[in-house]
Amino acid sequence: MPRSDVPGADVPGSTAPGRPGTVKRGRALGAGAQVVTEVSINFGSSLAGLAIPLVGSPVVVAARQIVMVTVLLPFYRPKLAHMTWSRLWPALTLGLTLAVMNVTFYQAVDLLGLGIAATIEFLGPFSLALAASRRPLDFLCAIAAAAGVVLLTWTDGALSLPGVLFALAAAVCWAAYILLTRRVAMDFAGLEGISVASIVSLALVLPIAFATVDYSALNWMVIGLLAAIGVLSSAFPYTLDTFILRRISPRLYAIITSFGPVIAAVFGWLILGESFTLLQQIAIVVVCVAASAAIATQRERPKSDLELTADALT
Repeated sequence: MPRSDVPGADVPGSTAPGRPGTVKRGRALGAGAQVVTEVSINFGSSLAGLAIPLVGSPVVVAARQIVMVTVLLPFYRPKLAHMTWSRLWPALTLGLTLAVMNVTFYQAVDLLGLGIAATIEFLGPFSLALAASRRPLDFLCAIAAAAGVVLLTWTDGALSLPGVLFALAAAVCWAAYILLTRRVAMDFAGLEGISVASIVSLALVLPIAFATVDYSALNWMVIGLLAAIGVLSSAFPYTLDTFILRRISPRLYAIITSFGPVIAAVFGWLILGESFTLLQQIAIVVVCVAASAAIATQRERPKSDLELTADALT
């Protein structure tokens, strides 16, 4: 499940400059930290699977956004005096996309289970990564990933069709989220645009959460669970991103991210008691391998003068 950064093959970042040994150690530390964030995000999503039946998806999303806003605002408070409509509308649209993406994903988790929902949702950034490609290998990887999803959803009718539709909606939103985040990052300094988007997302979800929550289900244990979801899915991985993206390449970041569905399936089994048929296990692995193969074999895009200068300053 995505947080407020740019996941996928086009994540901005750079490897740390310096001597070869230092670069190698930095890359290893960055890759290890990225694995930790994937574990944290999917652990948080598995806890969300426990909370959703108690309080509903909008409440879980609202709790996550409250944590995100709490983390962002002290450091990246929007400067209203500098706002214009041309700068503001992408951030507002990003906030709407963020709200829809999280609600539809958690609805899919509730109806399908975490492993299946995460695998279908990953089609969004994967499709975006291959959108401009003309390589035969990428075409074959796309077919393999599509076949994996068909195998994953090919059941005797027990799989929820609304759940599949929610997961596909989350996939579309994730792809839109990547494009919008890139635009917002160019229009705003630092993470000011993400702050605006997080506030908008919270403002959209919070009234729904208040209207749908079962107040009798709220107790300190549930509140603690919601806080843990926010920390694990947003605050903790978010704070590690600056460290990670300065030490590993966008390609390595994307390869590690592409194995998120496998990690999600493991937590679905451990925390939520989900079970997968052998066919579904194969399907999840096929999707992840197809994505990582397509990304790993792409040529690195030459860096612009601006990116090279930024690398030298980090």
